[in-house]
Amino acid sequence: MRHNKKFNHLGRTADHRAALLSNLACSLIEHKRITTTLAKAKALKKFVEPLITKAKNDTTNSRRVVFRYLQNKEAVKELFTNITVKVGDRPGGYTRVIKLGTRQGDAAPIAFIELVDYDENMAKAPKAEKKTRRSRRGGKKAAEEAPKAEETATEASAEEAPKADAAAEEAPKAE
Repeated sequence: MRHNKKFNHLGRTADHRAALLSNLACSLIEHKRITTTLAKAKALKKFVEPLITKAKNDTTNSRRVVFRYLQNKEAVKELFTNITVKVGDRPGGYTRVIKLGTRQGDAAPIAFIELVDYDENMAKAPKAEKKTRRSRRGGKKAAEEAPKAEETATEASAEEAPKADAAAEEAPKAE
């Protein structure tokens, strides 16, 4: 039975799984976005988010703890200098997993995982205004009737204009 066994073993031994997640985490920290399988992305999210939280407190002990998991000096340096500056005020949720579909060869579900504060496209993109749905009912008839309605409106205003001019001329004569 698998009662209360929550994490995904990813079909690997414990040492192989630790090395895999460490390498994925270093790549994520270095490149800010990586593409991998959905299961690995979800496992990486659980692996890397506590490390980013630990990195918010820049002490010697926290650097040693993070280095124990990552085993990469450049990744630790990048995490403590650049990434924690951007995520310093964020209470959690440092990564985002977005599904991309399936891989051609083995139909494995593919996703990319990225650091939330480093995605320029989502951060800068203003929300688009909602477009009203246009009904297809009566589309051609309404399009044909609209120019006719405009023509009749211009003809009516053209007829009213001379009447108004004549009324304006008559008013001063009455005084």
